[in-house]
Amino acid sequence: MDEVLFAAALIGALGVGAQWFAWRLNLPGIVLMAAAGLIAGPGLGVLRPEEAFGDVYRPMISLAVAIILFEGGLSLNFSEIKGVSRGIFRLVLPGVPLACAFGAVAGVYAAGLSVQSALLFAGVLIVTGPTVIIPLLRQARLDGRPSALLKWEGIINDPIGALLAVILFEVIAIAGAHGSMGGLIASLVLGSGVLCVFGWVFGSAVAAFFRRGWAPEHLKAPILFVLVILAFIVGNGVQEEGGLIAVTVMGVRLGNARLASITDLRRFKETVTILLVSGVFVMLTANLDRATLALLDWRAAAFVAAMLFIVRPAAVLIATMWSGVSWAERGFLAWIAPRGIVAVAISELFASKMVEAGYEDAVLIPPLAFAMVFATVVLHGFSIAPLARALGLAYAGRPGVLIVGASPFAASLAKKLKEMGETVLIADSSWRRLRAARLADIPTYYGEILSEATEHHLEFNRYGTLLALGGNEAHNALVAGDLAPEIGRAQVYQFTSRPGDDEDRRAFSRTLQGQPFIRAGIGFEDMMRRHYAGWVFQRTRLTDAYGPKDLRADLPEDALIVGFVKKSGELVFQSDAAPIEPAVGDTALVYLDQAAADERRKAREEAERAEKEADDAEKPAEEDA
Repeated sequence: MDEVLFAAALIGALGVGAQWFAWRLNLPGIVLMAAAGLIAGPGLGVLRPEEAFGDVYRPMISLAVAIILFEGGLSLNFSEIKGVSRGIFRLVLPGVPLACAFGAVAGVYAAGLSVQSALLFAGVLIVTGPTVIIPLLRQARLDGRPSALLKWEGIINDPIGALLAVILFEVIAIAGAHGSMGGLIASLVLGSGVLCVFGWVFGSAVAAFFRRGWAPEHLKAPILFVLVILAFIVGNGVQEEGGLIAVTVMGVRLGNARLASITDLRRFKETVTILLVSGVFVMLTANLDRATLALLDWRAAAFVAAMLFIVRPAAVLIATMWSGVSWAERGFLAWIAPRGIVAVAISELFASKMVEAGYEDAVLIPPLAFAMVFATVVLHGFSIAPLARALGLAYAGRPGVLIVGASPFAASLAKKLKEMGETVLIADSSWRRLRAARLADIPTYYGEILSEATEHHLEFNRYGTLLALGGNEAHNALVAGDLAPEIGRAQVYQFTSRPGDDEDRRAFSRTLQGQPFIRAGIGFEDMMRRHYAGWVFQRTRLTDAYGPKDLRADLPEDALIVGFVKKSGELVFQSDAAPIEPAVGDTALVYLDQAAADERRKAREEAERAEKEADDAEKPAEEDA
């Protein structure tokens, strides 16, 4: 028991720790997770998951993959593929059969696998891994079309890869032994159809259960978690590893059921998936031994090169002919195809089954899968952003500012930010309120920011900061809460008219809001009064000659420091939740009464002049004495 607990604790620490370091260093997380597993397993020998967990090791891996696939299906919203459905369809059909056929050829002639093992492995490698590609898409800030194509290819191909592995294994291992190929294929197709229907019906039943209020909000996520496990077990009872198909279809059904609580459920499942991805990948890499890794030779390198430079480009370029996808997008898709946790886990599961069925060369499949993951994640992870910019498929500027809530004050702020070279957009559901921004030549978005349609028309990856500055504080809080996971909670600000006292029953809960814009207690009405009183935005460069102390001395007492453009070029906004200390080299953005500021500066200059004249008058007297 102590060994099991130690292994579980070490796996959790290595997995989550690797993801944290990856976030801090802006590196692909899967690379650090794999490195952590290799060091702890074959490197130091302190972690041997299969020995520690015994007979439950493989069922654990299989169940974790099922939950990961369910979460991927839950993210598949049919409304998001409008405009790219033809391209996605082509990447699946004929893209998947072409990739499988070309990959099998590479497996036989480059890796030296048997035809049977090469076919199985090629089926697995069509999985491009949404758990890997989605973080890379955020990092690259791709345009909507290529981003959607890569995202949905990964989500759709995950269960297809699992299904292909199941079918190919059954055909190779069972039909090869008993010679009943036609009947077996028919039963597999029928079984897969039954599993798809079961997953869809089961998902519909769960959606109806939640929609009718038969489960309280705090129990929905745990109930869903248990039901996913149940669907997986039932699916496996129908067909070997068929539970992967059932849970994926169930996730797709729930993801398109328009449940009011679907966002909370997705976030819960995303958290669980992150933990599972971390743990499973560390377990799989740690379970390798040095003898298996030693099997990777020049043929493995040749196989990886063939997959990267021949198989993927050929399959994509042929599949997307006459699809309406541009040449730049086709070239981008032909290169970017990182493999992830699902490919490795399925390879591990079926490689052992193939060895048991008498195909000894299948022992090469797991290390080859890891080689593919390392190569694709490293090469694609570091090349996706520069390649996208070179092809004109990504936003190349600094992250901009998205202002939600149009008003003359917001237009004035946006105009100043635009003058400072920042990308800025004002969004509002009222065409009339957007008038001031349009007159100031500020880019605008006319529509409800919380609408699902907005997610498909507004490129959120172009914006690194959100300012919820509307007149309705409740709407500001909703916007901040909804977009914080997309943009980052530390970069979401809103008007907060109450000082943030937790005992004030009229104030919003802190957990429902973004950071106070400038400081708590200053709301929409306060800023509008200042605007109509003639307040203006002023920017000031802080230098050795005119530093932060001089700035504070010149500012009227009621002036508001809105934010700073740091020496590095980063734009940061002021908030009393996390005050910013200015430094020499920063540019301060201040909101103030210009007349009061001019009088204060004039008074300070006159005082300095008088002090200097007094000093000059004293010097001759001292010399005479």
